[in-house]
This record gives sequence, structure tokens and C-alpha cells, in this order.
Amino acid sequence: MRSRSSLHVCLVLILGLIGNFPWNLQSQKTSEKLPVATAMRNVHYHFTDSILIDIRWVDGRLVAEGAHDFPIFDDANSFRLVIDSANMAITADAITHLLNEYTFAAHDAPLKKLTVSITADKVKVKGSLHTKGDIPFETEGTLAATDDGKIRIHATKIRAAHLPAKGIMDLFGIEIADLVKTNKVPGLTVEKDDLILDPQHLFPPPAIEGKVSAVTLHGDSIVMTFGNSKATAKPPLRDVANYMAYRGGTLRFGKLTMSDTDMILIDENQRDPFDIYLSHYKEQLVAGYSKTTRENGLLVYMPDHSTLKHGARNKVPAK
Repeated sequence: MRSRSSLHVCLVLILGLIGNFPWNLQSQKTSEKLPVATAMRNVHYHFTDSILIDIRWVDGRLVAEGAHDFPIFDDANSFRLVIDSANMAITADAITHLLNEYTFAAHDAPLKKLTVSITADKVKVKGSLHTKGDIPFETEGTLAATDDGKIRIHATKIRAAHLPAKGIMDLFGIEIADLVKTNKVPGLTVEKDDLILDPQHLFPPPAIEGKVSAVTLHGDSIVMTFGNSKATAKPPLRDVANYMAYRGGTLRFGKLTMSDTDMILIDENQRDPFDIYLSHYKEQLVAGYSKTTRENGLLVYMPDHSTLKHGARNKVPAK
């Protein structure tokens, strides 16, 4: 009887230990939303057909958003890009589309019919004050990074209804903040006569997270540096300059889910930037080809989005 009682006690203890032992380590890791490290080089990235940005480099990580356990390429809202270091440029034309089609797209937005241009060291913005009877206005200002990692546009000239307004506004104590109510505009706030742009909320999904350390004008583009002024990640492959690399964590694209991610999207044409459109990545994927590495990684060779016409073309890798 004593031996049976002892055996019963042992079984109870063992079952208790089994219940508390973390057998499913992979499930635990997934629930922790492990990030996917990423490095991008020389990428012409489309948020939409008309809103795009030129990425010289990005070093950072993809982090799952909301209820998602990992980033999903088919859902731009499933993740955000956390930037450690980056250098990006956006043209005046792309900014014009961004402001009209996204930032001020709401019917009750304070500004409408916006046009952005860049001349020398100044940024010019034309449009209409929608909440003030669609009065036409023009502003001219300089750019600078703020201490908290945003972009400040300091207005040096303001015209309303084609008349110089800066002196009149100063005389009556009126500032841009009195004319433009931005509490409903994502990524935009006003301080006296300055517009403050926050890239973390300014662009369409996927969201980006990072602090702007420097901002300059080059040609017709605004150039933004995030974090360090130099790229930190080493190139994953020799003779490949245009790519988007992903490593670690879990990543889903289409019906495939890659654990301990090891994937590089490579521009087939290395002579110009990698033109990629996340919303149409499947077309580029189908038109390209892939190779499995000895380490069970994946090399995906893709044509530029701009080269695809009337759907994806069939591609057979050269032998």
C-alpha cells in the first residue's frame, strides 16, 4: 500500500511539473512579437501610385502592430518600421500628392488644393484656406530638424488673397495657428508661424517610427536623415547594391510564413534603384524567381514595378 501511495504522489508531482514546463517555446516566442531585422538599400518605395519615397538606406526592424503576432506583407497595417538609421528623400511632387491625397484628404481639412515647390534653400506651399472660405494663400519657409526628431517649416513669407500678409498678421497678433486648426490632421501641428511635420504619422501605412536628426534640400527633394548619419548594417551579398533584407522573427507573405526569417528581395536590374510597390509585390514576385540558400534562406530576384505592364510577365531564370 505504501509503495502505491508513493507512486501516486510521484505521478501527481510529475504531472504538475509538466503542466508548468514551457514545452511550446515557439508559441511563447511568437507571442512576444519578435521583430524582424531589416536593411534596405537604394529603394524607390511606393506607398501609393503617386506617394513614394527614395530610400538611400534604412537599418531597423519590422514590429507587429495590434493583434498581429508578426508582420504580414499583405496587410500594411500589420506592422510598423522602427528606424535605427536611415536616409530618405521625397520630391516636391510626391509631397504635393501626400498632402492632398492623405494628410488633408478629409472633407473638413483646413487646407486644400496644395502645391509644394522647392527653390534654392526655401520650401514654397500654395493652397487655399478651406475653413476660411477657400482664401488662396502662399507661404515660403526654411526647414530644420526639431530636438524631438520632427521637421519644422519656419514661415518667412506669407501671402493671403495675393496680398502680403505677414506684416498684417504680426500687427494684429494673428499667427498661422489661428488660421489653421490641425487637431484633426495626422502628423501636423502648428507653433506660432511654424508648421511641425511628424514623419511617424505623416505617411500612409506601414507606419514608421524614428527621429529625424537632420533635414536638407537637394534639387527638388527634401532629404531626411534618421538616427545615425551613416548606414550601419553590412551588405548581405557581394555585388548587390539594391535590396531589401529581412532576418529573424516571423514574416508572412502570401500563403507562406517564414520562421527565423532569412530572406533578401533583390533588384534584378542593379543599374537603377529598386522600384517596389508593397501593394503589388505579388506581381513583382510572380514576374521574378527565387533561390534557396544552403542555410535555408531565400533569395528573391524581382523586376522593378515600373517595368511591369498588363500584369506580371513569366520569368524563367537563366541557366
